Amino acid sequence: MFEKTVVDENYVRIPKDRLFEFVVDVFKNLDVPEEDAEIVADNLIMADMRGVESHGVQRLKRYVDGIEKNAVNVHPNIRTVKESPVFAVLDGDEALGQVAGYKGMKMAIEKAKKVGVGIVGVRNSNHYGIAGYYALMAVKEGLVGISMTTSRPLVTHTGAMEKFMGTSPIAVGAPVENDHPFLLDMATSMVPSGKIEVYRRKNKPVPEGWAISTETGEIITDPRKILSPKGTILPLGGLGELHGGHKGYGLSAVVDILAGILNGATWSHHVGGTSDKHSDVGHFFMAIDPGAFGDIEEFKMNMKKFVDELRGAKKHPGFERIWVHGEKGFLTYETRLKLGVPIYKKVLDEMNNIAEKLGVQTLP
Repeated sequence: MFEKTVVDENYVRIPKDRLFEFVVDVFKNLDVPEEDAEIVADNLIMADMRGVESHGVQRLKRYVDGIEKNAVNVHPNIRTVKESPVFAVLDGDEALGQVAGYKGMKMAIEKAKKVGVGIVGVRNSNHYGIAGYYALMAVKEGLVGISMTTSRPLVTHTGAMEKFMGTSPIAVGAPVENDHPFLLDMATSMVPSGKIEVYRRKNKPVPEGWAISTETGEIITDPRKILSPKGTILPLGGLGELHGGHKGYGLSAVVDILAGILNGATWSHHVGGTSDKHSDVGHFFMAIDPGAFGDIEEFKMNMKKFVDELRGAKKHPGFERIWVHGEKGFLTYETRLKLGVPIYKKVLDEMNNIAEKLGVQTLP
């Protein structure tokens, strides 16, 4: 049993199926087609089930606001702009990012099954939720999956002190024989903005080294200031080059190139938020069939050897065990499937306020 989030009296546990039903009902009451509502709900709840509270249902209000402001198109015409047997570019028509993202990765998977690899870029989309969702779509089909997206400017880059880059997440997933899949799902900033929002809701300072002031360049820990124009998140590696901040900045730039510029979408400080008309978020999806490179079963068995070797390496005395990427999330998922999803009470109140306004049955 593993819980990534400390659960106390400030949380209420909601069964996964009930939470899914609630989120679907909210979107359906906003005129989102049921199939699309289920995709968005599945994405959000997967985040909570894996312990990634920052990308779960606490973001529901963000999407609701975007729809109510007519910044998100709930009946999009997602169309193919360019296509070959290997690649495609989709125009998301300002859809919910999860809907455009799902269609993009599904197309990449179909191409990979036919020719060994599929690459799909999406432009004119919105925030697509947890990046690992799309990588796991490929893994479930026996493929290697890669997913990345541009995002609104919340992060500074090395040598600067303004909100300029996105948190620019990257996810890579691969199947493993008789084990959980390998899943790297990470922001290219010190933390995703949603984690700062979690600290703000709990009225707690964030750890030192996550963010700086846009006025003085000094390290700050007040989540409200970080989320305001007076603060900015640092790139992965932190301030300066000593601990590799320039590498996080470089990874973020790569995401802007592949998910943004390459697809004809916008990038870094040009990207809008979910409540902004034409936010033009770009996504990049890639699916790879290991069977195109060799024997698929040998690949999965070698992946199993690899992860076992990682776990079995000489352990540092300060650590109880060595984890493989994604492992904590899969174990947390299994725990929450039995016990329910812990929802912070303030988030639950916000969700129920939305429900009451829309005529949806409240939680729990």
